Amino acid sequence: MVSRVQTVAFQGINAVPVDVQVMVAPGKLQMAVVGLPDKAVGESRERVRSALHASGLSMPPKRVTINLAPADLPKEGSHFDLPIALGLMAALGAIPSDALDNYVVLGELSLDGTLMPVAGTLPAAISANAQGKGLICPASSGSEAAWADPEMDILAPTSLISLANHFKGTQVLTRPVAGVQQNVGVLPDLSEIKGQETAKRALEIAAAGGHNMLMVGPPGSGKSMLASRLPGILPNLSPKELLEVSMIASIAGELADGKLSNKRPFRSPHHSASMASLVGGGLRARPGEVSLAHNGVLFLDELPEFVPQVLDSLRQPLESGETAIARANYRVTFPSRFQLIAAMNPCRCGMAGEPGHTCRRGDRCVSDYQARISGPFMDRIDIRIEVPAITAADMMTMKVSEGSHSVAKRVLAARQVQAVRLEHITASSDYPASMKIGNGFNNASASPSLIEAIAAPDKAGAKLMLEAAETMRFSARAYHRILKVARTIADLEGAQTVGRMHIAEAIAYRTVNSRLAIAA
Repeated sequence: MVSRVQTVAFQGINAVPVDVQVMVAPGKLQMAVVGLPDKAVGESRERVRSALHASGLSMPPKRVTINLAPADLPKEGSHFDLPIALGLMAALGAIPSDALDNYVVLGELSLDGTLMPVAGTLPAAISANAQGKGLICPASSGSEAAWADPEMDILAPTSLISLANHFKGTQVLTRPVAGVQQNVGVLPDLSEIKGQETAKRALEIAAAGGHNMLMVGPPGSGKSMLASRLPGILPNLSPKELLEVSMIASIAGELADGKLSNKRPFRSPHHSASMASLVGGGLRARPGEVSLAHNGVLFLDELPEFVPQVLDSLRQPLESGETAIARANYRVTFPSRFQLIAAMNPCRCGMAGEPGHTCRRGDRCVSDYQARISGPFMDRIDIRIEVPAITAADMMTMKVSEGSHSVAKRVLAARQVQAVRLEHITASSDYPASMKIGNGFNNASASPSLIEAIAAPDKAGAKLMLEAAETMRFSARAYHRILKVARTIADLEGAQTVGRMHIAEAIAYRTVNSRLAIAA
């Protein structure tokens, strides 16, 4: 007799159905797992055997064969423990054979039969719900699974015994409640930063349009402080964005207690990060920092200290909004639509351009340091600003500036304008399909043809744009990104048309490198 239990394998953030087939047949005492299992799945034999023994069920002195179908799909992870154990229990008559027909099962077993949390519960629950089935998962992952559907049948036992008793009718498992992170902490406030009004203005524009930004300044000028205050002025995640972010965090095993939060992710990897840790990869193709920052912020401090090849690996996700990881036997794609915020010193000694300072190595101090960042990477950064140093005397005399709450209101209003505009264009038949290709509902993610339509400048603005393009030799990408920033500036001011002043400010945010070279 063959018993069957449904579970899943993960490819990216997608859960692929897997059929666990268990056969107990006469023969030499043996337990074999086939179907391309990795080491964690192969070791489940010992965990399942010990858990069944601790639950009062001994393994029969027969040959047990476990097949994970489809056989050509690699199986990875410890979440196959519970479906294998339940398949054995059904084959041995410990639970009704048809009790598992309407469930997808996943969970890791400890040696005493209790269930341990596993990564990927939310994508598995969504996949099960799409198949019209319920889900069986560990109790600690139940609050995460409950987000898939409020009407979905979910069983979240603490052990094999409690699940068996539920099927026998001697114990009833209650449905878990969707968990929400209540205390996410107080976010740093912009009012704590004295001075740097130009940088704060640029930060507000970046938040309103989802633009990438680079801050250049000497040590201690407040670059990291500015970046850490960006989450405080960004709007909360929409329901669709929340689902995408939570699915990635679930696959990575970073959902604390299975609870979701509507705050945008803020990731800040160290400059020693490898390419696999930043963009994803490894033997099991896990999501990297760019995917964990999806719909949020990726902050790269000390930008030139990153390995140049690692920085250049960000060019594709910055442009397409996703990361494709290709291996010899599979290919997975993770969503990676993030807002890049970077900070750097102007040169190796950090003081180039400051009054009264001359670098010991001369102009090469700036040129060699900034040459670690490639031109194509810099071309993808919309806003580049200088953050000059502030003296202690200035700190003592400056007044408290505007707080994050007021700035966040303007950012939210601008984002709402963009969302309504882009939704109208997407639903309208008056625009060609090429304009509707984009990665989201903000100006930074609009397609080139769309931004040309919604950010077409007036006559004076177009003249200025033409003169600047001829003088500074803008690339096509730079032209479109200037239009995107100008459109965001106009949205913050409530202007319907992009004017000359909007274009001028947007152009000014792309000239920091040339000014630094002259200053050095």
